[in-house]
Amino acid sequence: MQSEVLSYSAPMRSTHSFTDKKHMHRYYILLGTLVLLGILSALGLLLYNNPVPVTSPSFIPVTRRRMISVVTMFIAAVCQSLATVSFQTATNNRIITPSLLGFEALYSAIHTSTIFFFGLQSLLEFKGVNAFIIQMIIMVGFSLILYGWLLSGKYGNMQLMLLVGVVLGTGLKSLSAFMRRLLNPSEFDILQARLFGSVNNADVDNFVVAIPLMLITASLLIINSKKLNLLSLGREVCINLGFNHRRGTIFILFLVSILMSISTALVGPLTFYGFLVATLSYQLAPTYDHRYIFPMSLALGFLILTSSYFIMYHVFNAQGVVSIIIELFGGMAFMALILRKGSL
Repeated sequence: MQSEVLSYSAPMRSTHSFTDKKHMHRYYILLGTLVLLGILSALGLLLYNNPVPVTSPSFIPVTRRRMISVVTMFIAAVCQSLATVSFQTATNNRIITPSLLGFEALYSAIHTSTIFFFGLQSLLEFKGVNAFIIQMIIMVGFSLILYGWLLSGKYGNMQLMLLVGVVLGTGLKSLSAFMRRLLNPSEFDILQARLFGSVNNADVDNFVVAIPLMLITASLLIINSKKLNLLSLGREVCINLGFNHRRGTIFILFLVSILMSISTALVGPLTFYGFLVATLSYQLAPTYDHRYIFPMSLALGFLILTSSYFIMYHVFNAQGVVSIIIELFGGMAFMALILRKGSL
C-alpha cells in the first residue's frame, strides 16, 4: 500500500497564454486578417490613382513621397502601439497614455519657443537629423529626470510621477499657448501646421536615426515581454516572486520614452492614437501575454493609419484632417472606457 502511494504522481499542470485552442485559433485568424488588410491599405496608398505603372522605370521616383509616408506610418505604428501597451502595463492602468509624461507638450514648447525667440526663419531651418536628435535628447532627458526624481528615491511613487507629469505638461501647454498668442498671423499659421500630427511632417533624412533606434528599442520590449507580464501582476506580486519591480518599471519606462520621442519628433503629437490602438488590441487579443498583445497592437495600429489615410485621401479628398479624425475616435474611445469603468 505504501509503495502504491509513493508511486502515485499527480497530473501535470501547466498554464498557457490562451484559455483554449479556440481562442488561440481566433487570435491568429484575426492577426492574419489585420496584417493582410494593412498590407492592402499600404498598397492602395502606393498604387491607387498612381499615373505611373509599376513596370515603368519612373515608378519608384514618382511614388517616393508615397513610400516615405507608408514607412512613416509603420514607424509611428510601432512606436505608439508598443509604447502605449508597455506604459499601461508598467503603470498598471489601461486608461492613461504616455502623453501624460508631457511629450506632446514638450514638442509644442520646443517649436513655439523657436519661432517666438528666434523668428520664423529659424523654425523653417529647424529640421534635419540634428534637429531630430536634439528633440529626442530633450524629450528622453526630460523623462529620465522625471523617473529618477520620482521613482528612484526612497519614497518613489508611480501616481506622484504621473501627477507631476500632468502638471508639467499642462504648464508647458499654457506657456506655448501664451507665446502663440503673441505671434503674427503668418507665423501662427505655419507653426500650427507643424503642431498637427501628420506623416507629412516626416523628413526622410531622419530615417537613418529613427529606424535603427526604433528597431532596437522595440526588440528590447518584445524580448522583455515576460517581465511585462510580471509587472502587470502588480508591485506586491513582483516582490513576492523576487522581481525588482522598481528597476523593471524604470527600464520599461525608459524604452517607452525613446519610442515616444521618436514618434513625436518625426510625426508630431498623436495624443489618443496609441490609446485607441491599445484599447482595441486588448479586446481582440484574448490573452494577457505581451508576446501576443504586441503583434496584435502593431498590426492594428498600422491598419488604422494606412486605412485612415487611404479613405481620407481617395474618398473624401481631405488630406489635412486625418490625424484629427484619428484623435476624435481615440478621444471617444477614451470617454467610453471611463464611463464604462466609472473611475480612473
